Amino acid sequence: MIVLERILVATDFSDASAAALEYGRNLAHTFGTSLHVLHVRENTFHRAVPSDPFVLKAGTIRHLEDRLTDDDRTELHAVAALEMSDNPAEEIVKYAAKHDVGLIVMGTHGRGTMAQLLVGSVAEKVVRTAPCPVLTVRHAEPPATASDITVGIAHATGGLT
Repeated sequence: MIVLERILVATDFSDASAAALEYGRNLAHTFGTSLHVLHVRENTFHRAVPSDPFVLKAGTIRHLEDRLTDDDRTELHAVAALEMSDNPAEEIVKYAAKHDVGLIVMGTHGRGTMAQLLVGSVAEKVVRTAPCPVLTVRHAEPPATASDITVGIAHATGGLT
């Protein structure tokens, strides 16, 4: 039996992340779960930057909060979270484990093999190390309906009970 209590959407504020947030919302509504939206920001406290790190952090939190709707907050008990780290994949996995997340949803930019070899892929690292299933979403995909997602999960897992 698959039981989802919390869904985590990891965002970098890209188009792919916006699509992932839509998937996460639909899944949270379908399964009656809470929604966590996490952004991992580079730890600017470790190096000199032209801007005040506290101002950057406050702006990022506002930007993250703006992604959540009133419906997200009331019906899905949505949580906006900001973590600071030089390793986003590791931080996403740590957050998921700490908050007992049942599914991570995140965007992927669909880079070619060479670009992925050179810079790596946060999504690929999360898929390899996450304590739960990970759904990756490309921005080019049309938003799925809740029934499409449920059918896809049932097919991939051998059925929902």
